[in-house]
Amino acid sequence: MVMADVAGSGQQNAAAKRRFSPLLTIEQVASRTGLTKRTLRYYEEVGLLQPTGRSDGNYRLYSEEDVKRVERIKELRDLLGFSLAEIRVFLEADDEREQLREAFRQESDVEARLAQLERCDALIQRQLQLIEQKIAGLEQLRASLQARLARHAQRRTELLQLLSSPNE
Repeated sequence: MVMADVAGSGQQNAAAKRRFSPLLTIEQVASRTGLTKRTLRYYEEVGLLQPTGRSDGNYRLYSEEDVKRVERIKELRDLLGFSLAEIRVFLEADDEREQLREAFRQESDVEARLAQLERCDALIQRQLQLIEQKIAGLEQLRASLQARLARHAQRRTELLQLLSSPNE
């Protein structure tokens, strides 16, 4: 682990909150998340993940928030089967909601706060829509497999009847 004054790219708000926080190397993040260093670099290349900072030797350094983001990416990819494009949309909504949450805390105007809540709701609705699309696809796949099982059961019954009836 590296203790560093975080001057950041990417998630600057989170980095600013944790100046002098312990940072992890790419090897440590890979080990903790079960991903390869290559995968982490790829996520950076496609804009899903930005290291909090760089060491004096220009090595990537990651915060605990970065690790949580990697785990979120893994969850969306592995558990829900999201593509990287869908993950990007999902994470962009998370990021915007976090910015809105911070602005909401600092805002005193009621109308502005209501507008921020409305925008958060729209972002959440978009995320729910992505999840519901995945669920619908999974339900279709399940129905298709259940129909195959039912057809196999019918064929099995027919074949067993042929075996048990005397040859005439």
